[in-house]
Amino acid sequence: MPRWFRSRTARAVACALLFSASQTASAQPEKKPQGNKTESAAEAPAKGVSFIIDVAPVLKENCFACHDAKKKSGKYDMTTYEKIRAGGVNGDPVVPGKPDLSEFHALIVTTEQRRMPPRDKGEAVPKDKAAIVAQWIKEGAKLDAGLDPKADLVKELRVRWKPPVPPKAYPFAIIVNAITFTPDNKHLVVGGHHELTVWDIATGKLATRIYTRAERAYGLAFFPDGKLAVAGGRPGQEGDVRVYDINAKGKSEDGVTILDGVNDKAVLIKHLFDVEDSVLCLAVTPDGKTLAAGGCDRAVRVFDLSEGLDKAKLTQTVENHADWVLGCALSADGKFLLTAGRDKTAKVWDVKGKESVVTFPEHQNIVYGVAVKADGSAGFSVGADKQLRTWKPNGEGKQVKNAGGHGDDVFKIVANPKQPLLATSSADKTVRLWNMDTLAAGKSLAGLTDYVYTVAFSPDGELVAGGSYDGGIAVWKVKDGALVKAFNASPGFATKEPEPKKK
Repeated sequence: MPRWFRSRTARAVACALLFSASQTASAQPEKKPQGNKTESAAEAPAKGVSFIIDVAPVLKENCFACHDAKKKSGKYDMTTYEKIRAGGVNGDPVVPGKPDLSEFHALIVTTEQRRMPPRDKGEAVPKDKAAIVAQWIKEGAKLDAGLDPKADLVKELRVRWKPPVPPKAYPFAIIVNAITFTPDNKHLVVGGHHELTVWDIATGKLATRIYTRAERAYGLAFFPDGKLAVAGGRPGQEGDVRVYDINAKGKSEDGVTILDGVNDKAVLIKHLFDVEDSVLCLAVTPDGKTLAAGGCDRAVRVFDLSEGLDKAKLTQTVENHADWVLGCALSADGKFLLTAGRDKTAKVWDVKGKESVVTFPEHQNIVYGVAVKADGSAGFSVGADKQLRTWKPNGEGKQVKNAGGHGDDVFKIVANPKQPLLATSSADKTVRLWNMDTLAAGKSLAGLTDYVYTVAFSPDGELVAGGSYDGGIAVWKVKDGALVKAFNASPGFATKEPEPKKK
């Protein structure tokens, strides 16, 4: 995984657990005491077990990794009900009504060596989950009415999954993976946890919350009409690109506008596509007629929006990288698509000709981000080698120049829309400005206290903002590097003041 996914794993897991706990507590009514009765986690659930609601999630969590359509361990594919019942080398492993005689159940509860999942692959299926499987078999191992036996279970589970409502106050600081300025240069849109948040730059106050299906946003881009395209997803679960009207009408809570970007069609105005893992990058041409988005499936999807969002057309799916696509950029005319990959290369795709034209391998390490000069005459890339490199996006793709300056991995690069400037963000906790033509280093902008994962210029080119791992946001003036505003983009999160130094 790229460093920005793998770093501080323990803290990220702890944060997820805190969020889960806070959401569960707020969503569940308090249970009334039932005398001295204590519920056992291993008790079989009541009658009426649903295969898709109750059983399939257990299989996805414990079985699909080895028994998907590709691996088929033991020649057993478990990705549809039909294939589950067809079985592997030993045939149907289910004896309806008799879990004790069903290999399907026996292998997940056995204490012997031949256990599923295998001992070297993970922990045993929890007892309460195994009890659900047993009850389902006892009730006849039936498929839910209306569900096609050939239906892909991963997709069916994804469709049925319901996102949680973000807590009113975050119990921890959110990781900021994506930011963008609103078209009027007055607000910042920030990716949150199952939401987008909009902040007033002048005051640093929260103005709007837009609830989303995606757990995280990785790419944000406004169309000329003010609608917002968002690339994101749930890591390892699903990814998507959706378009929102962040100026739609919503309810007000404590002076903050709340928009339902999950169910309200006035807010969520277009769902372009979804895939089985996160979409990590997004690019839109200045005229809004072409959109490109790529991610963990190694593919970049290119859409023609020239006839409007309602008639969006997927024109091509570009599979030009051997690993995750971490960044993408489009030339202003939409002719060239530049991409950054975990495969240690930057690449150029001719969108019109539908062919690969350049591979740039000079980073020799993960390439996190790319940018392109407005006229398409120069490409720029940054990565884990701590370097900013410029090269010709046509011909042989030879490097023109490289520049150092950051002290750690460089995650993001963006071009100023009005001036020949670039901005980069880094794990060294800074944002840096560069001359686009010479790669001469400009100001190094301080004020953030953790890895700076993302950076953006305002539409008028006069401001630049960075967002960091610990939820920090800083906005500076491009002209002199003066700090305009700094705040934490975690709604309701109480930041701690640094302790005074001991004398």
